[in-house]
Order: sequence, then C-alpha cells, then structure tokens
Amino acid sequence: MSAYALSRGLAAIIFAPVVGHYIDAGNRLQVVRVSIVVQRLVVATSCVIFYLLAVDIPITRLVKMSLLATLTLLACFEKLGSILNLVSVEKDWVVVVAGDDYEGLKTMNAQMRQIDLICKLIGPFFIALIDGISTEAAILVNLGMNVCSVVVEYFSIAKVYHETPSLQTPKHSPPKPQAINPPKPQTLFSRLRKPCHQALTHSLRDFTFYSTHQAFLPSFADSLLYLTVLSFAGQMVTWLLSAGYDSTQIAIARTLSVTFEVLATWIAPWLMSKIGPIRAGLWLAGWQIACLAGGIAIFWRFASHPLLSASGLVGGTILSRVGLRGFDLCIQILVQEGVEPDARGSFSSTEAAWQSLFEICSYTSTMVFSRPDQFKWPALISVVAVGLAGVLYAVFVRIQRGHLVHLPKLFALERLQRFRERGLDRLSEASDI
Repeated sequence: MSAYALSRGLAAIIFAPVVGHYIDAGNRLQVVRVSIVVQRLVVATSCVIFYLLAVDIPITRLVKMSLLATLTLLACFEKLGSILNLVSVEKDWVVVVAGDDYEGLKTMNAQMRQIDLICKLIGPFFIALIDGISTEAAILVNLGMNVCSVVVEYFSIAKVYHETPSLQTPKHSPPKPQAINPPKPQTLFSRLRKPCHQALTHSLRDFTFYSTHQAFLPSFADSLLYLTVLSFAGQMVTWLLSAGYDSTQIAIARTLSVTFEVLATWIAPWLMSKIGPIRAGLWLAGWQIACLAGGIAIFWRFASHPLLSASGLVGGTILSRVGLRGFDLCIQILVQEGVEPDARGSFSSTEAAWQSLFEICSYTSTMVFSRPDQFKWPALISVVAVGLAGVLYAVFVRIQRGHLVHLPKLFALERLQRFRERGLDRLSEASDI
C-alpha cells in the first residue's frame, strides 16, 4: 500500500506540467472527455485484475507481482486523469459557466463540494456492505458502475459544453502559420533529448509562474494542509484501533467529520457574502488552527490515558473540518478569480503537484514514526503544518489589505470620540461665558 500511494503521488508531481499544458492548450470538451475515459477504463481494468487476485486462481508468484505492479501503474494513470478532470472542471469550466455571477460561482463551488463529500461518505459505506457479503461481488459492482457511468458522463459533459457558448470560446488566438522547413535527420539520442528537454522547460516555467503569481501564497497554504495525518484516513484509523477504538466508534467519528465538512459548504459561502473571501479565509484558518491546537493539547496532556487523549484529538479534528473545507472554498474562489484563463491548467496542476508532495510527506512521517506510541510526532507535524499554512495566508492578507484587523477604524472611532469630547468642553465653556 505504501508503494501504491507513493507511486500515485510521484506520478502527480512528475507529470503535473504535462497535464497543465494539455489543459491550457487543448479543447475544453476534448480534455474533459479524455479525463473521463482514462479514469473509468483504468478503474475498470483494475477491477478485472483485483477480481483475478480475489478468486485466487492458481498463478505463480511472479505473475502475482506483475499484476500488482500493473495495478500500481494503472493507479498512476488514474491519478493523472483525476487531476485532469478536477482542474478542468473546478478551476476552468465552473468559472466560465458562472461568468460575472459571483454568487452563482460560490453556489456552484459549494454544491460540487457537497456532492463530493456525500459521495465519499456513501460510496465506501455502500461498497463495504457488499464486501461484507462477498469481496468478488463488491469488485464486480464497482466494475459495472464504472462502465455504466462513463457513458453518462461522456454525453452529459457534452450537453453542458454545447449549452454554454462561452465554453466554446478558444483560450488562445490561433497560431500564425510558419514556413515549413524540410526535417533534418536526427539520431536516436536527439529524438529522446528533445521531449525530455521540453518537459524540463515546461516544469521550470510552470514552477516559476506559480511561485511568482499573486495567488501563490493562498494556493501554497492550501496545499500545505495536505501534510496531515489527522483526517480519518488509513493512518489515523490504524492508530485509533491501537488506542482502544472499535470499528463502530471510528465509523461514527468519520460520519461526524464528514457532517461538519458538509456544514462548512454552507457556512463558508455565507461568511464570504458577509466579509468577502479573503477575510473569510482568515477566520476559517484561525478556527482550524484553534481546534487542532486544542485537540493536540488534550492529546499530550492526557498521554497516560490513551482513550481520553485519543478522544481529545478526535474531537479537535472533527471540529477543525469546518475550517478546513471552508478555507479550501475561499482559496478556490481566490484562485478561480485571480488566475488568467489561459494559465489555469498550468497553475492548478502545479498546485496539485505540491499537494501530492505534501501528501507523500505525511505518509513518510508515519513510516518514520511507525509505532502507535510515536503517533504524537506525526500529529504534531500536522498541527505545525496547519499553523504554518495559517501564517502564510496571514502574510497574503496583510499584503492584499494592508492589515489583518481593522485598526484604522478603531483609531478613527477613537479620534471621533476625542473630537466629540472637545466639542462638548467648548460648548460648556461657551455656556458658562
């Protein structure tokens, strides 16, 4: 599983520039359709391989290892297809469809996140129920769902494309015709060097563009939040089992966590409509830091009582999900509005690469501190990462607004009060005269 997760993360980091360039240069409909077909076919093929392994047919160890290697390779393609689809739809299509309707953009972002979170809650639960009856049946159901959904997605996305004329507008002006020169004979080395050089050039260019863009700090702060083990994923679940939690209690905690995440998709748009996305992001980041700091404090304070300390960390993690998802929605708005249309792919794919890198770092932390009694160190690293993300975002707010809190208004109120007091004194003196 570690090799599986590590391979997916490395694929996202290495090939992110290629994905971003394809999004920016390709036709919008073609790009999303390719992402749909790649994802579904890869998952369907993986299901077939998983089924062969599950039925335990007589095959040699070498064949089994080859199948596992194939699954890992397919997972890399699935990850790239997922990034391609996510960046295309959430960072480009949604912005174009919303147009100048700022409230509509916030609503679509929130509703898409609600669908995503609810599916992440119901999907694994549904498959787990079937798996409890038969693992082979669960694999076949997953296979059938992917094969059927590819047809629905393929034509549904085309309907959106054709009903939205702005999506059909090219991102770039057509290239000017160039003189055609006869090709020169090339050696095998030169043929291999050219694509490698182009890939490296694209990578450096995208990284430079990303790091110097005005949306870099909020985007990087959001990416830094992926360096966490406090997310009710495999790492934290494994530790909770060792701390005395049973599967039912973990399921309840995970359900509460998703409930708070869905709640954030209503809180964040409401807060943005009141104080704007920049200030709302600062408030929500502060909420997340406060909840996790409280949870880690209880965790360390009652370390001699494993169940109590674990419950404190679980409670802080659940409450922090409101800040996490709300902050993510605020950053999404800032990136959608701040990044140029013809650069959304390269910017967001570079952002996805950073997210994958920090996700790999979270896996590395639990590989280094692998014993249950050492989980406090990955947990502390996670809280420090969240705190650092909050600091980076505070720097961004300070640059954009010139201040973090409304001190100028406070000073203005104080001056007004003094002026009134002087006026009353002068009025009293005049009445005495």
